Amino acid sequence: MKKLKEIIQAIEPINTQLMEKAQKRLDNLTKPRDSLGKLESLAKRVVGITAKENPPLEKKVIFTMAGDHGVAEEGVSAFPQDVTPQMVYNFLNGGAAINVLARGVGAKVIIVDMGVAVNLEPHPDLLMKKIGHGTKNIARGPAMTGEEAVEAITTGIMLFEDELNRNGIDIMGTGDMGIGNTTPSSAIVACLTGAKVKDVTGRGTGIGDAQLQNKIRVIETSLEINRPNPQDPLDVLSKVGGYEIGGLAGCILAAARYKVPIVIDGFISTASALIAASLAPLVKERIFAAHKSVEKGHKIALDYLNQPPLFDLNMRLGEGTGAALGMNLLDLSVKILTQMATFEGAGVSTKSAKRKAKNAKP
Repeated sequence: MKKLKEIIQAIEPINTQLMEKAQKRLDNLTKPRDSLGKLESLAKRVVGITAKENPPLEKKVIFTMAGDHGVAEEGVSAFPQDVTPQMVYNFLNGGAAINVLARGVGAKVIIVDMGVAVNLEPHPDLLMKKIGHGTKNIARGPAMTGEEAVEAITTGIMLFEDELNRNGIDIMGTGDMGIGNTTPSSAIVACLTGAKVKDVTGRGTGIGDAQLQNKIRVIETSLEINRPNPQDPLDVLSKVGGYEIGGLAGCILAAARYKVPIVIDGFISTASALIAASLAPLVKERIFAAHKSVEKGHKIALDYLNQPPLFDLNMRLGEGTGAALGMNLLDLSVKILTQMATFEGAGVSTKSAKRKAKNAKP
């Protein structure tokens, strides 16, 4: 708990003075003012978050955390729990979507076992940080103890710090794997935002209508039985959360503390961000939402965080796939700021440019 409090207390507001300086440079680049739209505002935000005029985004790191959920026994997923370890091995063998996209954008993927229900085979690229063999069934009681909730978040913090100190991190993405994990995520979103369960519960892995209604009933029962306190994010995590959700929340808090831009992936990652932002509200201004998931409650969660998605490609896979694409977009936006010539540097007349802009048809 001491480590968690230290991280939270060290999170600072973003640097608005450097953002103003970045805006002046953006306004003097060889283009009509604001002509690159959101790319310009994204670059400016990265400057404010990193507190660096020319922030490098070369060292891209995605933390993909895996964990199982006892609530899967309630029939809330279209896939059996055996898929969780199978997909972790797929990650390690480089054959999953996240591996392909990460390679494409030059990102490193760190695979972490936070709470897979079985003991995974040792692998040089697998970090074994198991808090437990899956959470307990939230439809019958708390997912984990309060101590385990703190341990999950602290583990995420330490994983981030270890990678930062060993190899450096310029920008961080979040990813997840765990059959049944949209159920605890929906419970978290409903609890922390105050939204109705039916409004934040989607089809996850592709369940049918009958399973969806069952899933809604399971989440409502879980909230009634456990009564998580929305004013206490640690209580929410322990009552209805997941080990990987806590681990990602820890990574988000650590990235915010060390002024590293955070790109959250889909619904599960956003549930983690809700936990982190509830613990430390300043986290919100350091987050970029990569995309809008097809999962029903994602928009409600993003609106609560005041983070519009960078894009909407009808994705709902998780793993960090959306984060990989979002990181690449941010990298390009910063390159516009730092590599594009100014009018003065390129010898282009600003008067001529202004005249052309004025005469240009809308």
